[in-house]
Amino acid sequence: MTLAVKICGITTPEAAAAAVDAAMIGFVFYPRSPRFLRGPQAGDLIRQMPPDPLKVGLFVDSDDAVIESILDHAALDCLQLHGEESPQRVQAVKQRFAKPVIKAITLRRSSDLDRAAAYFDHADWLLFDAPPPTGALRPGGNATAFDWRLLENRSWPLPWLLAGGLDAENLATAVKTTGAIAVDVSSGVEDRPGHKNPEKIKRFLDQAAHL
Repeated sequence: MTLAVKICGITTPEAAAAAVDAAMIGFVFYPRSPRFLRGPQAGDLIRQMPPDPLKVGLFVDSDDAVIESILDHAALDCLQLHGEESPQRVQAVKQRFAKPVIKAITLRRSSDLDRAAAYFDHADWLLFDAPPPTGALRPGGNATAFDWRLLENRSWPLPWLLAGGLDAENLATAVKTTGAIAVDVSSGVEDRPGHKNPEKIKRFLDQAAHL
C-alpha cells in the first residue's frame, strides 16, 4: 500500500506547488503558529491548486464562529482539531460543518493511547503526535518526535496519521516501527519554522513513494 503523506503548514504558492503530489495539504489557522494563515490567504492558495490533494484546515480549540469564518473564504475538504477538543466537540464540529474530522492525540507514554478510544465513534481519522516541549506556544509542529515504539503492533478502527519530528531521513524507520500507512510532516520540510523548502518537500514525497 502506498504511504499517504500530508504536508502541513503550507503558506506560499511555491510550497503548495511542491506539495501537489501529497494526499493531503494542511493549512494552519492557529494564530500562535509561525505557519498561521488567514482565511483569504488560504483561499487564494487553494484556488491555485489542483483538486486532488485533500485540503485540511488545522484548528486549535476554535469555536464555530472561527471555523465558519475560515470556510467562508477557503474551500477546505477536512478539519483537523489539534487542541483539547472533547469527543463531544469533535462530533459537534463534524455535524455542524458536514466535513470529516481528524483528531490529534499527543503521546508521552503508553497510557495516553487509552484516550484515543473515546474518539472512535466521533472522528474520521486519528493523528498521533508528540507532546509540545515545555514552554512551547503551539501544540504541534515543534520538530519533536515521541517514542514510536508506543504504536508498535497496535491497530485501530479508524485510519490514522503519524506526526511529530518526521523528515526524509527518519521516515523509513518511523514507518517500519509504527506500521503507519499515512504520515504528517511540517517542520521536517522547512529551513526554519514557517518557511517551507520546496526541495525538502519533494525529497520527502520521493522517499515516501519508495517505502
